[in-house]
Amino acid sequence: MILSASRRTDIPAFYPQWLMNRLREGYVLLQNPYSKRISRLSLSPETVDLIVFWTKDPHNLLPFLSEIESLGYAYCFQITVTPYGRDLEPGLRCKSAILSDVQALSARIGKARLLWRYDPIILNAGWTAARHTEAFAGLCRELAGCTDRCAISFVDAYKKLSRLVQSRTICPVCETDMRALAAALSAAAASYGFRLSACCEPVDFTAEGVERSGCLDRAWIERIVGQTDLRRDPNQRGGCRCVESVDIGMYDSCGFGCVYCYANQNAARVQANLSLHNPDCGLLIGAPEQGEVVAERPCRSNRTGQPHLYF
Repeated sequence: MILSASRRTDIPAFYPQWLMNRLREGYVLLQNPYSKRISRLSLSPETVDLIVFWTKDPHNLLPFLSEIESLGYAYCFQITVTPYGRDLEPGLRCKSAILSDVQALSARIGKARLLWRYDPIILNAGWTAARHTEAFAGLCRELAGCTDRCAISFVDAYKKLSRLVQSRTICPVCETDMRALAAALSAAAASYGFRLSACCEPVDFTAEGVERSGCLDRAWIERIVGQTDLRRDPNQRGGCRCVESVDIGMYDSCGFGCVYCYANQNAARVQANLSLHNPDCGLLIGAPEQGEVVAERPCRSNRTGQPHLYF
């Protein structure tokens, strides 16, 4: 089983103590975001093949890495680093501090277990293709040697982001312009030793030097944990090439407040959920009601071969 922590919220940044309590106790409670039913998932190291940490800032989780390892868990990081300022990412620390932590993390765990995400790519009057190319090259320079993989994606204008389209914070981009920018980013990435990939993009950028690959790519995972029988995740949107995983996060619970975020409905709901968080509870947000039925969720290891890089 691949454990995602998490596509829905930033667990390393906001909930590291809760995560550690779950790993120590060996289980987590999950609430289906649609049916609201709660299930119990075992977190035995015998069934958790890999924990994938998705984060914009790994700082708060760094002190716990040794304990995570001592508990018997393999892990890797997907870290989003963009050049945006507080107008788009108001809750983040300064990027130089985040970059310093990413560099230290890579030195500790090795570049094979770290993937850099330059995502989402937003184009508007201030963030032109030329500015993105320059900013991306600067980040490549800072992160060179920390990892050899970078994933890009252009922002998706979800319905909840319609106000940003109307205000021109997000401007529609034609395929020709997307291809031109993808080619420029690919050239910059190659000059610093990065393999550039894209997941869930409607346009195939292979001709521009950008691989079509899932964020949770089977080849990358097997490079870390060895051979598996992982399959493509049927629960992701069309075009997604990621393998199946179990996400332990919840929507409307990330405090960074990024204006382009698809996982938060509004700031008021996020603040309400943050106030309901208890690091000692099995659920990330709230708690099961008295007498509520909690079903055991089946899980198993997907490893089929000899352990590889991590072990």
